[in-house]
Amino acid sequence: MLKPLGDRVIVAVADEEEKTVGGIVLASNAKEKPTTGKVVAAGPGLANHHGDVQPLTVKVDDTVMFDKYAGTNVSYEGNDYLVLHEKDLIAIVD
Repeated sequence: MLKPLGDRVIVAVADEEEKTVGGIVLASNAKEKPTTGKVVAAGPGLANHHGDVQPLTVKVDDTVMFDKYAGTNVSYEGNDYLVLHEKDLIAIVD
């Protein structure tokens, strides 16, 4: 598995619904970009100017919400992931 550095996390992005609440099927280009996913790997945290590492708030298996256009898309071993900085995460979903 990929091992993120610093304050980065790797997220498996959740698939968005293909139907609206009213049952209308959406074309792939009309769907919203997903904004939730599951953390599959997390870096150790960001070092401050003293060299102390501030651990991340999120951990593996957390479901998170993130900014719509944040991060970098990567493919690894046939799976697609999103690599984000912790600051791009909006919330942990319970």
